[in-house]
Amino acid sequence: MRRFTVFTDAQNAFIFLANPVKYIGDDENNVKGIELVRMKLGQPDESGRRSPIPIKESNFTLEIDSVIIAIGTDANPLIPDTTKDIKTNRWGYIITDSEGRTSKKGVYAGGDIVTGSATVIEAMGTGKRIAQVINEDLRRKRGH
Repeated sequence: MRRFTVFTDAQNAFIFLANPVKYIGDDENNVKGIELVRMKLGQPDESGRRSPIPIKESNFTLEIDSVIIAIGTDANPLIPDTTKDIKTNRWGYIITDSEGRTSKKGVYAGGDIVTGSATVIEAMGTGKRIAQVINEDLRRKRGH
């Protein structure tokens, strides 16, 4: 289950921890509203992550005239099946050390496939740091 953020321009407000249930349209297939359910954060799992849980009977609707769906990415389900020597967590994300090294020698990973959905800025920063680590590892391997 994902955490969705709803922004309503008319009210200039963000609604956090709300999950879309359905879109409401008119007879001409124009969107007119959205039904959402409020969420709360559950207990932390072994990694410390608190997953959102729907709050019973908390559904509400908003009048809207457009929808922009910003879909985050999930881990590629093929990774654990096709690369058994690269360890993944229970969500399928690649496990790395603090410098981006995976369990497979010479293979590095960063960004969303390691952390789950994050910002582009975070992914760029991680990519830059991992590139430096790769460079250092290659230099060390070549005896420089």
